[in-house]
Amino acid sequence: MQQWYNDQTLVVTTNYVLSELVALFMSPLRIPRPKQIQAIETIKAVDWIEIIHIDKNLDDKVWQFLKERDDKMWSLVDCSSFVVMKDRQLSHGFTTDHHFEQAGFLRLLYWFRVKQ
Repeated sequence: MQQWYNDQTLVVTTNYVLSELVALFMSPLRIPRPKQIQAIETIKAVDWIEIIHIDKNLDDKVWQFLKERDDKMWSLVDCSSFVVMKDRQLSHGFTTDHHFEQAGFLRLLYWFRVKQ
């Protein structure tokens, strides 16, 4: 992320993703509430992260996108990211979620399993 900052790369996310992040912090990670708030406030404060707020119009578009892909096991949050990424012509997702590749995007993170 330091390189992104140095390169002045803008990271785009949504309030839906932040909501999902808070849920992850709570369970299974069990991060105490003050640390959760600190993390989210840090994300909101940096100038190289843009948070798109999903309003009613965008939410309607996301639901339509989700309904049209009933063959996929994509979450509403995933679909919100896909719609925003398509609208903004973004190609890379900062995620480990393989659904981004199914939707035609490149994911920047992978979980590796080490055989022992």
